[in-house]
Amino acid sequence: MRQRFGIIITILLALGVLVAINSLAYVQEEKRQDSELAPNRSTYNSGSTGTRALYDFLSESGYKVMRWREAPEQLLAESSPKVQTFVLIGRPLVAVEKHEAASLLRWVARGGRLVLIDRRPDEMLLPPAGDWRIHTEFVDYPGLDDDPANAGLMTKGVKPLLPVQPTLLTYNIETVQPSRFLSAIKVFPFDQAAAKKKAAEEESDFETILDEESEAPPPPVVATDEESAARVSPAPVVHLATSQSPLLIDYRHGQGRIILLSDSYMVANNGIALKDNLQLAINLLGAYSGASSTGIIAFDEFHQGRSTTSNAFVSYFAGTPVLAIAGQTVLLVLLILWTRGRRFARPVPLTQVDRRSSLEFVASMAELQQRAHAYDLAIENVYSRTRRVLARYAGVDYNSPRAEIAARVASRSTLTAHQIETLMRQSEEAINGGGISERQSIHLVKRLREVENALGLRMRSREVKQSAQNI
Repeated sequence: MRQRFGIIITILLALGVLVAINSLAYVQEEKRQDSELAPNRSTYNSGSTGTRALYDFLSESGYKVMRWREAPEQLLAESSPKVQTFVLIGRPLVAVEKHEAASLLRWVARGGRLVLIDRRPDEMLLPPAGDWRIHTEFVDYPGLDDDPANAGLMTKGVKPLLPVQPTLLTYNIETVQPSRFLSAIKVFPFDQAAAKKKAAEEESDFETILDEESEAPPPPVVATDEESAARVSPAPVVHLATSQSPLLIDYRHGQGRIILLSDSYMVANNGIALKDNLQLAINLLGAYSGASSTGIIAFDEFHQGRSTTSNAFVSYFAGTPVLAIAGQTVLLVLLILWTRGRRFARPVPLTQVDRRSSLEFVASMAELQQRAHAYDLAIENVYSRTRRVLARYAGVDYNSPRAEIAARVASRSTLTAHQIETLMRQSEEAINGGGISERQSIHLVKRLREVENALGLRMRSREVKQSAQNI
């Protein structure tokens, strides 16, 4: 027990040392200040550049909103939630891969609604609109001194914009307020040969990525006459524009639509409250018709570094020394188990403990004597000791005649010499082969014990210890 107590104390001390080391070595990461140079457009961010205000407003207003934390491929899965609108806001922290863009565009082609709110969206998410190509260019770049929380500084010299035309995206909007860091949307035709080559490459990519799906993407809408061509023209529709370039466009892709707003400031926490920016955000997400008829609106958090691939427990303790302490504790326990299970020195034989009782021999001999009717042997075992103590009491030698022993004992006690000599003679006759029964042998042994008790002949200390051990 003492050895185990020492091991327990050692383990506790080791754990204490680990906790102290990790606590001293732990340096908490300071919360990064929001900046337009590196904005965080996540719906979890309540800072100036985040979009939590928009998400909370839609959620509390009864709209069906969710944070999408899985890969875009899951939008095509049958078991995934039926998302109607998928929203990507700002430059993502995790780059959009080619196969992810292909899956997302395939989902749009099946009838989805893709909303891109970014000053420079990934070109893989902006497929051609018929013979038109969409591109964005920066007009102005934010500097280190530009505080995103200062609305006056962010909108300095920028006038509110009126809708270009009445559409569903400009419903119930008088003016909106962009920032001075908006991007210009360029819509221009491009070379047909290059377009066909690029279309062939994209089709090949789709076949490589989605080769297991038998369903082909929905075909684009093709106009059959001038009237239908005017009604379903593949050219992008401009809804908001500055004096130099469009700010908000949308166009058809397959059976769905792609919406592009080139200023993420207008839906961020620092700009959504200006003018009719909130109403514009509601219109972009397809929520203008009311909460009851709106499908699920999914905000992309997968590319904001909030994917569900990490364990929830690990995510909860991320950035703290708890994970390091737990890992080191597990390593320490495994090390202890390994060392305790290995032989440290030469093998030592196990201690042989004799668990037999010392009375087993006596009981065995008594049983053998009883079965063999060897009562003389039993009397001899008792009488030899009685004669030895009587000789010592009388002060004579063990081999002295019994008459002399009896006389000497009688002279020093209340017993008669005749009584003692008769008992000694009967015992010796039984030992020497005289006929004796079991009852007679018991009676004779009883008389020998009575003589010892009458004379007070107690056993020696060594015999007392042996008797106690036998008991």
